[in-house]
Amino acid sequence: MKNSQLKKRLNSIVDNYFQYESNWSIFISPDYLEHFSKSENVLNLLNKKLTGTYPFFHPFYAGQMLKPPIEVASLAYFSAMMLNPNNHALDGGPSTSQLEKETVDAIAKMVGYKKYLGHLTSSGTIANLEGLWISKMLNPKSYFAICENAHYTHTRLSQVLNFKYKIIKMNDRGQMDIDHLIKIIKRGHIGTVIVTLGTTGFGALDPLHEILSLQKHYNFRIHVDAAYGGFFKILQNEGSKLIDSKPFKFLNRADSIVIDPHKHGLQPYGCGCILFRDPSVGKFYKHDSPYTYFTSKKLHLGEVSIECSRAGASAAALWATLKIFPLKTKAGLYKFLTSSRKAAIKFQLLVNNSSKLRLIVQPELDIVNFFPMQKSTANISRICNKIFKKLMERKVKPIYLSKYRIDSDFFVKLNPSIKKNSKEVVILRSALMKPEHEHYVNEIFSEIEKLS
Repeated sequence: MKNSQLKKRLNSIVDNYFQYESNWSIFISPDYLEHFSKSENVLNLLNKKLTGTYPFFHPFYAGQMLKPPIEVASLAYFSAMMLNPNNHALDGGPSTSQLEKETVDAIAKMVGYKKYLGHLTSSGTIANLEGLWISKMLNPKSYFAICENAHYTHTRLSQVLNFKYKIIKMNDRGQMDIDHLIKIIKRGHIGTVIVTLGTTGFGALDPLHEILSLQKHYNFRIHVDAAYGGFFKILQNEGSKLIDSKPFKFLNRADSIVIDPHKHGLQPYGCGCILFRDPSVGKFYKHDSPYTYFTSKKLHLGEVSIECSRAGASAAALWATLKIFPLKTKAGLYKFLTSSRKAAIKFQLLVNNSSKLRLIVQPELDIVNFFPMQKSTANISRICNKIFKKLMERKVKPIYLSKYRIDSDFFVKLNPSIKKNSKEVVILRSALMKPEHEHYVNEIFSEIEKLS
């Protein structure tokens, strides 16, 4: 059924495109543009090469933060891509620029911003770059405070910006350690604290509510990297008991926020988003262009963006998705996030009741980390590598997990009965971010436990 519907929609998109073309005068193209006689073989070859891709669509893929976009997003992207708009300026993407403004407005309302400045980006990396760049411009003689468990992009971007930073330790839950943060802040010169809601490794939630309390006394900016966990704000908005609401409750008090629609927003890569609570930071983007910004006196998105060229198709895809799966009600994206969270809770309970497996930390979102019970860190790494390889290489029903290397000192602190005989320990990690995972967790767990 889905296959036939998808073909029907694709045919409709192609028909609409050629109908749009027919509204303009006929023109003659060079003969060398004709390539359809050769394209069939090339596309067949491409499809063969693409079969080497892991099955991100399948619930037995529970490794990295990857899943296919929802079909409507793919169709909308293809539809807009045929026109190839550029959302840098209204000159290049008049229609899709408006769609971008509508989608960003929906995300801003979700986080609780009333006034804001924001736009889509090609990635969470670029979105974070803009957030850190603005922080640097506002506090040029200060430091960033970055948790050791934050995504490595923050230390790397600090180097790109030629800006100094201080590393904050994480606590036993994989969150930013507040006591250590206070100690570093009291030494002075911290201009921005980078808070993560949904760390890449553990899916941990830094205690934003506690950091906001510190902000009152120490006057620093707060940049929230919610690239992965940002859409879970919907659960807090709707009163769900499945997550800890405290880190999300005052998200609207953060100075800047990054959210990636290409993670939990059902979008194709790359679609990130940056939001600023104070629209006046737009002054730092001020520039002129001798060949754009001339078709309208309205704001061109490129005037408030570091990136010059951005695919208007990304805005079209997100706009279409949010029309069907809105951010406001329990009938929209809420259902997807609820299923993912329930899958993690199920997996958590199964591990907690197992004599063979143990959690490293209790999952706060939908990322679960676990390891087989062994007497030493080296043995744990060896068994985890074996499980990872055997599950992935099975001929029937292969299961795909990911591995996570963590410091052995941190590991044995949480598991003092285990002997430390290696610098690092490899554990297993699952991102249960597809709605189907809720119904396949038992089978996935059973196969892992058999090899443990």
